[in-house]
Amino acid sequence: MKVGDVLISEDEIGAALAEMGAQISKDYEGQDLLLVGVLKGAFMVMADLARHITTPVEFDFMAVSSYGAATQTSGVVRILKDLDTEIEGRNVLIIEDVIDSGLTLSYLLKSLQVRRPASLRVAALLHKTGIQRVPIDVSYTGFEIGSEFVVGYGLDYGGLYRNLPHIALMVDDGGDDASPER
Repeated sequence: MKVGDVLISEDEIGAALAEMGAQISKDYEGQDLLLVGVLKGAFMVMADLARHITTPVEFDFMAVSSYGAATQTSGVVRILKDLDTEIEGRNVLIIEDVIDSGLTLSYLLKSLQVRRPASLRVAALLHKTGIQRVPIDVSYTGFEIGSEFVVGYGLDYGGLYRNLPHIALMVDDGGDDASPER
């Protein structure tokens, strides 16, 4: 696999995050908000999105895995790092890099809902359409894309390419496949 054409430019990402941040700021005006980034991919999205949110925010992170050694989710979810913050009675906004099958996020939402947050919503830079296996209510979306495998801006392939400032397609070059680590 190798990096192919740019799907979403750095400028387009910046504009989408500014728009999302403005809407989040409006929706949570006068309220405190806890942003929960889903590691590893969401760290870039969360950092840049937070710069566009004008209401006070706190940060926490979770790490979950459902990919294993494949380019598609296995459907088996493992929590690798849980929250350090209590969320009961708090407004929580989960920040995701990409939502594809919805299985991992559905599991995560159920596990957080039992902790009785005041509100629990989702913001995602990318939402893949046509491959949802469970319905997910995404409150803030940057871009809808197809089922193609993409890298950059926090998204990886075999641990690489997270540092690209844009979103690019991965294309088969006929070589060895490394395992992704979303």
